[in-house]
Amino acid sequence: MKKTDLVCTHCEKIFLITEVYPRCDICNEPLEVKKAAKGRIKEGNTFTQTILERYEDFFPFKGIEEDICLHEGFTPLINSSSLAAELGVKEIHLKNETGNPTWSFKDRGTSAGIQHALKLGYKKIGTVSSGNMAASIAAYGAKAGLKTFILVSADLPPEKLNPIAIYNPALIRVQGDYGNLYYESLKIGQKQGIYFINSDVPFRVEGSKTIAFEICEQLGFAVPDYVVVPTSSGGNLRGIIKGFEEFRLCGLIDKIPRIICAQARGCAAIYNAHSNNHETISRVENPDTIAHAIENPLPPSGNEILRKLRANDWISVAVTDEEIIRAQKRLAGEGIFGQPAAAVPLAAVRQLAGNGVIKSRDTIVLIVTGGGLKYTAAFERHDLKVADCRIEELSEFMR
Repeated sequence: MKKTDLVCTHCEKIFLITEVYPRCDICNEPLEVKKAAKGRIKEGNTFTQTILERYEDFFPFKGIEEDICLHEGFTPLINSSSLAAELGVKEIHLKNETGNPTWSFKDRGTSAGIQHALKLGYKKIGTVSSGNMAASIAAYGAKAGLKTFILVSADLPPEKLNPIAIYNPALIRVQGDYGNLYYESLKIGQKQGIYFINSDVPFRVEGSKTIAFEICEQLGFAVPDYVVVPTSSGGNLRGIIKGFEEFRLCGLIDKIPRIICAQARGCAAIYNAHSNNHETISRVENPDTIAHAIENPLPPSGNEILRKLRANDWISVAVTDEEIIRAQKRLAGEGIFGQPAAAVPLAAVRQLAGNGVIKSRDTIVLIVTGGGLKYTAAFERHDLKVADCRIEELSEFMR
């Protein structure tokens, strides 16, 4: 590992880069790798590079274990002139993270987390997740030949279990308070030598910052006015913010976009605290939203996101399930089938544009976080039509 440290996002206590318990022992807030203040993008062909190679200056690794990568990242940034016209803004771009190996942004943080685990000599990894992150850890653990533990809630349906189980991890349905499982897993990991790559651990955040790096490159370093991120634990949003901050520190960009933290109204701990001027987040009791991928009742990075929103005068917004379903259908009209959580940014921008918060001159990037096949039960909420016809009548029928 390069010479650097972990730092508490709240009290700024310093920890060794070899620490794997990702929370401060004083204030219990999340840790992160110190920001890179020097660095340049490695030249080369993105078809033959990994994201960890291209942005190597911005990671603390001395050398990359290439054979554990699945060529995550380098996802498309798609301009939608029709959406921009429809919403009355200058430009809308869709950062399509469904193009990652396991169909979500989680692969970026998984790749970085496994690199760190291997550098420290770990043979076992794990995560607590019932969706995107579980599949990602299972896939990358299989590729790296690591013993992999996936802890899920006891009532997880087969639709979600089987796409995890196919990679043959130790898949365990855990009875009890799923909200406490995040912290319990970290304690078990310390005792049993398992590196848990949970939702907002430092190196998962490190992987997420490559989303910001790519946006900058894809827009020719013309920073957008807004970046809209569907937010659950807060780890992905922290990473994207950190990526823009590091590029600005290194002189690659001259400003940071305004950030919009987008949540589902049925589980919006960060939005609730932000809109009510609370100092810290509170648990959402009885969460209920179709956007299960961001249904986190007590986000472990929630307080840090709250601090970031306030310090920078950024925005939080919550949208209803009805708005999410309409946005999912509209994304499909752009050729992108995202899961309900991935449609939350579009629903948020529609709401904010309607309220006059977003202006006609603004350029916006929406993070489309995961593929629609992750949650096919959402089909039941759409009015989908299929016609039937005999082959002899087909020509006339199509007329």
